[in-house]
Amino acid sequence: MLFILEENVLRERWAQVEERIQAAAQRAGRAREDITLVAVTKKFPADVMIEAYELGMRCFGENYVQEFERKHPALASLKDAEFHLIGHLQSNKARIAADLFHAIQTVDSEKLARRLDACEKPLEVMIEVKLSHEDSKEGAAPEELPALIAAIRTCKNLNLTGLMTMPPWCEDPEVTRPYFRKLAALGREHGLPKLSMGMSHDLEAAIEEGSTHVRVGTALFGPRKKDA
Repeated sequence: MLFILEENVLRERWAQVEERIQAAAQRAGRAREDITLVAVTKKFPADVMIEAYELGMRCFGENYVQEFERKHPALASLKDAEFHLIGHLQSNKARIAADLFHAIQTVDSEKLARRLDACEKPLEVMIEVKLSHEDSKEGAAPEELPALIAAIRTCKNLNLTGLMTMPPWCEDPEVTRPYFRKLAALGREHGLPKLSMGMSHDLEAAIEEGSTHVRVGTALFGPRKKDA
């Protein structure tokens, strides 16, 4: 698939997203540098990622291991880029994921943590927490966190830094705000400072509730092709 995104369009969209992040950070009394913009590039080709990198973006989020595996060779020149897996990871793909990504934001079981640790590559990991009742959502239940955190902290190659969640989608960010607030409370309870929450439509609410990583795709790159 040929996908062309004009540089000035991406530059303008990035500026708009930055303005939103900075305004939300200011309202919350937070420093902009404490918030990482994760540019979500699933379904977009490597050329778009390279364009974003050349503009100054450095952290990229991908949902699918096999898709990113295909794109990865073309990204070898992006020396200081960080690649985060933000989609569900099956334990049988742990080794491939460990080779491709700098951080795995979606660890949700002790089995997966052990598989990643066995790859013997230093990895930053976050625990995905399921705060909704939707069957389509993945993650560990809040009551499972103490045991899972304890297990991950015994893994010598894994650096557990925070929590991640995907609330039910809603256009109204006030509907998702309570989920962000709950994740922030869990982070404080368990001493995990990083919080990956908030997307294109609700990043302001997430930042106001303490997000350190906002995962933004559509607001930067436009809608994804449904047949992509």
